[in-house]
Amino acid sequence: MLFGLLIGSAAPAAADTNKPNIVYILADDQGYGDARCYNPGSPLQTPGIDRLAREGMRFTDAHSASAVCTPTRYALLTGRYAWRTRLQRGVLGGGKGNGGYEPLIAEETLTVGAYLKPHGYRTACIGKWHLGFRYEVPEGTSIGKIEGLGGTNSVPVGTRILGGPTTRGFDEFYGFHHAREMATWMVGSVVTQNIHVQKMLPFITDTAVEYIDVRGKRNDGPFFLYLPLSAPHTPIVPTEDWQGKSEINAHADFVMQVDDTVVRVLEALDRNKLADNTIVIFTADNGTSPAGKIDEMREKGHDPLAGLRGHKADIWEGGHRVPFVARWPGVVEPGSVSDEPICQTSLLATCAELLGRALPEDGGVDSFSILPVLRGEDTTGPTHPSIVHHSVSGKFAIRVGDWKYIACKGSGGWSKGGDGKPEQLYNMKRDRAEKNNLIEQEAERAEAMRRALMDVIERGRSTAGPEQANDVPVEP
Repeated sequence: MLFGLLIGSAAPAAADTNKPNIVYILADDQGYGDARCYNPGSPLQTPGIDRLAREGMRFTDAHSASAVCTPTRYALLTGRYAWRTRLQRGVLGGGKGNGGYEPLIAEETLTVGAYLKPHGYRTACIGKWHLGFRYEVPEGTSIGKIEGLGGTNSVPVGTRILGGPTTRGFDEFYGFHHAREMATWMVGSVVTQNIHVQKMLPFITDTAVEYIDVRGKRNDGPFFLYLPLSAPHTPIVPTEDWQGKSEINAHADFVMQVDDTVVRVLEALDRNKLADNTIVIFTADNGTSPAGKIDEMREKGHDPLAGLRGHKADIWEGGHRVPFVARWPGVVEPGSVSDEPICQTSLLATCAELLGRALPEDGGVDSFSILPVLRGEDTTGPTHPSIVHHSVSGKFAIRVGDWKYIACKGSGGWSKGGDGKPEQLYNMKRDRAEKNNLIEQEAERAEAMRRALMDVIERGRSTAGPEQANDVPVEP
């Protein structure tokens, strides 16, 4: 085996064909328009994501839980908004010196992996974690740059990880922490290699394919593969085979390489006869970063935001409306499209409904199941009564039905502009580009949405159930 997977010594067990496998692919900084099926006028080619859309369901109004990386990943895995934790703005860094960073997911917080394991699932995280862990660095070594590896920090080989993915619901972990330490490859709870940053996406892809191959050969029960990719986030380093392929720019080349990862994952599922009993979801953690040279791409005919306002980090739609495609043969209608507003916090509650088991009262407090939508069932109301958006600087917005209330002026992030008004209100059905601020014309509606936002914050949950405590005081 290429990377010495930990599963090599696992004893085979009888397969449970009633429970579908779950493969959740999370791109990094890939915008709403960075897929041909969302942006048909673009010259960018994404055959893998397009295949998923052709064979599954494409969501047009799906959102990450934040406009930046760490809080999105926290919410995805816990079904709880990250602004309920100590992380009120920004993302986790690498920590000071050799210490790493205190894990953001508390040991007692339920994760998707921890929920699925008692129900017979094998769980693996392959890729970027960025949720914090401590380092136990070998004596005489330190974290720093190693010449020839692409300029990011490297964590010394032999360093032990404390509080990492294998302590938060995953049987196995292969990957790295975050972009500023992308020259580091970890297996389980140990750093095993320092690699060039350009090799990270191929390592992730090869390891995921090998994992699926082993699962297919073993046929030993359902699995959950969480596959958070390193790309197309900076450093933007497509391999030589992909450089120039898009004829747009390096970000677009890297998106095409991400799409090839999707192609290879789907081929592995086909090859191992696992596709028919596997839910595959492709989405992204936030919108396209300005580091991708958005204006340059638009000049070449590709708009990575597909007309949305803003980009990564912003409270405007370009910050958090993302591609979201789900395939589940025999359940999800091929080629279907859903305009239902959804959020990535949905995964935990969806798994619970899939298994017919209730979540504990303090689990998935912001998670709503999208299983009825995937099944094409008629529903009496919205899947998500509300969705809370959050920007890099900690600014809030709330979506209720067709309306979006923003509790700040401007983007709340990196984009410039705005009308100078201290709050914003948009009708997203009529004004997806957020050009017409109706805060004055719809003052009563805005006040009601402001109260709804405060209720979600103060109750410690947006789902039904007993009130929960936020980890820290939260103010919009």
